[in-house]
Amino acid sequence: MKAWVLHDRKDIRLEEFKTPEPAEDEVLVRVKAAGICGSDIPRIYETGAHRMPLVPGHEFSGEVVETGARANRKWLHKRAGIFPLIPCRKCAPCRNGQYEMCRNYSYLGSRRDGGFAEYAAVPVSSLIELPAEVSYEEAAMLEPMAVAVHAMRRALPGPKDCVAVCGLGTIGMLLVLFLTERGAGRVLAVGNKDFQRRTLAGLGFPEENYCDSRTEDVREWILQRTGGCGADVFFECVGKNETVSQAIDLAAPAGRICLVGNPYSDMTLAKEVYWKILRNQLTVTGTWNSSFTGREEDDWHYALSRLENKRIAPAGLISHALAFPELERGFLIMKNKSEDYLKVMGFMDA
Repeated sequence: MKAWVLHDRKDIRLEEFKTPEPAEDEVLVRVKAAGICGSDIPRIYETGAHRMPLVPGHEFSGEVVETGARANRKWLHKRAGIFPLIPCRKCAPCRNGQYEMCRNYSYLGSRRDGGFAEYAAVPVSSLIELPAEVSYEEAAMLEPMAVAVHAMRRALPGPKDCVAVCGLGTIGMLLVLFLTERGAGRVLAVGNKDFQRRTLAGLGFPEENYCDSRTEDVREWILQRTGGCGADVFFECVGKNETVSQAIDLAAPAGRICLVGNPYSDMTLAKEVYWKILRNQLTVTGTWNSSFTGREEDDWHYALSRLENKRIAPAGLISHALAFPELERGFLIMKNKSEDYLKVMGFMDA
């Protein structure tokens, strides 16, 4: 098969690669669509993967074309989304069904071969069947959608809460969409690019609820819109020291802060910032990955139901649709930030 293979840092090639053979409890998926995640870029160009050579890619969907000896053959020819985290199912979090916090997990696209290929071997326990109403490109966005849902559920905003989202990459954008769909009292979005404003406006988000941090004072802007109190719930989706401090500063008394963004560097809190956590009795929580238990109440089924019922339209966030052989162009756009982008998507049949 053809696959994008990471041999070393800065060395990714489109080449012939052995088609995987599914293990007993796995299936072989013919990949139809695969999104590039922001975490793929440092993996490819800076840090490398846990093992190499490796096929990256963990946001993908496709059709099951072969089943392993112990995999249920009902999956044959089914359309499926794929949960990329492979839990050990033995550690304490796994025994509690909290697979996203597994202590000994594997992961498609970083610890074992993933979806930037024509075919991928996937545990049958990682599959979620797609309704006819959900396209492959939408299903390839289930992973970041579920991550956004997981963050939202960590902070539990209510219908009377004013909610701020700082950082409008794919996860931040999806958070805005899910919060709006859920019926949060008021959603305020803080970004720093013109195309972010345009994209949200095109999805029906009120332009007056968008703050451009390049031209507006974020602190003043949020306080003006919250009666001087700050946001009841603040989602920090950047991962920088200054925006974490800003979230603490702009959370309302007894407010909740959810840290979503992966850290760019070490985090330190100034004394006066730390005091605000204490004096305002803030709740600060982290979020990681998403819940996938195979039950209707998990994050993936929540996201899938919104796709199926057309309550969320993530395809509007796809800024680049590339044929499979052109994926490196997408890697470089994201690495060099040479063009505005949100979700860069590869289509295997294009």
